[in-house]
Amino acid sequence: MKIAFFVWEFWPRLVGGLGTYAIEITRKIEEFGHEVVVFTLNDGNLPTLEHWEGIEVHRPMILDTTNTLPLVVREDLKRWGTGLRFFADVFCYNYLSATKFINQLIKKDGRSFDIVAFHDWLSAFSGIIIKDNMKSIPCVFHIHSVEEQRNLGGGSDVIKEIEMTASKKAEKIITVSHSLKEYLITIGYEGEKIEVCWNGCDPKKYNPKNVNEEIVENLRKRYGVEDKKVILFVGRLTYIKGVRQLIEALQIVKRDFPDVKLVILGKGEEYSDLIALAQSLGVFDDVVIRSEWVSEAERIAHYALADVCVFPSLSEPFGIVSLEAMAMEKPVVVGASGVSGLKEQVIPSGDFRTGVHIDGRNPYDIAWGIKEVLKDPEEAKKWGKNGRKRVIENFTWDIAAKRTLEIYESVLNSREKRELG
Repeated sequence: MKIAFFVWEFWPRLVGGLGTYAIEITRKIEEFGHEVVVFTLNDGNLPTLEHWEGIEVHRPMILDTTNTLPLVVREDLKRWGTGLRFFADVFCYNYLSATKFINQLIKKDGRSFDIVAFHDWLSAFSGIIIKDNMKSIPCVFHIHSVEEQRNLGGGSDVIKEIEMTASKKAEKIITVSHSLKEYLITIGYEGEKIEVCWNGCDPKKYNPKNVNEEIVENLRKRYGVEDKKVILFVGRLTYIKGVRQLIEALQIVKRDFPDVKLVILGKGEEYSDLIALAQSLGVFDDVVIRSEWVSEAERIAHYALADVCVFPSLSEPFGIVSLEAMAMEKPVVVGASGVSGLKEQVIPSGDFRTGVHIDGRNPYDIAWGIKEVLKDPEEAKKWGKNGRKRVIENFTWDIAAKRTLEIYESVLNSREKRELG
């Protein structure tokens, strides 16, 4: 298949889990013999066209439309204030990418594509524009999250409308968990269109046997945890990830396990508030917040350093960090309330147990989950080994890519049947 792949973040410009997904899944699709052409955002410092690991990457150079957009947008978007620049950049990336795809690659260069795949509202404009102008090419809308879920029921009405419109234009919707599929149906999405494809992890890369021990020891000294148990969080520092509740849980954990330290690895708008919270609760000396981008080797070393990995998200459609931790043979404590792909990854009981399900909204429940792990280190090691086995059997990028391609092929087969009629 020849696949046009529209995704807001891609190498080397990574923001969160979507970028990791996009890199890994496109590499696998190419490895399986298909052709992928990626359209992604240009931050102004990247080439407009390059080939990376066999993948053709287009990054149209955008223009600043911040001062013109308010002339035509709704009041909902005007209230974004300085954030309107972000929306303007996203729209510009989409419009220029769709234009280049249709006018240059297809009409001028005479290239053909079997399917268009676009990801989240950040690339939904591209899918909508292409579908309106090239009805012959089937489109698949990948939903990694939606506005209502990200904002616990609230959010921008404009973003919600963009997502819903894209879902109606697309022949098929692919989402990352059964939990998110069920949620989408409750808010009006067409259930018969939705297929589930879990994300993946690379267990060769995330392997405790391949860790750079020198980096681990340097981290141990840097954080002063030579004789302490380490609780690790990896992710964006934003409300929905439950980091605030995790810091509140730390003071409860310390009553029974005084020699613990919470290491937080991530960036986000809550950074200053989290520091203030730790100070106000008297646990500032027991918390480390690394608010910076680190190399993948150092990220892996953080997992190796940890005794327990905690991801207490209030709403999480999937959560790749949990897979990374399990692949590193670490017991995990995950938020399982509301929309939660984490609870589909983590087995909370029985012979194949990999960790603990908690309510990320409740600091006492988070503390209980952490203590469940810390109270029996030998049992926790078993959970860690079970976790790695579960990743290898269910959550590799090979499995994710094959499932994705199966869905794409089903879209093409359905269209062919309709045409033969």
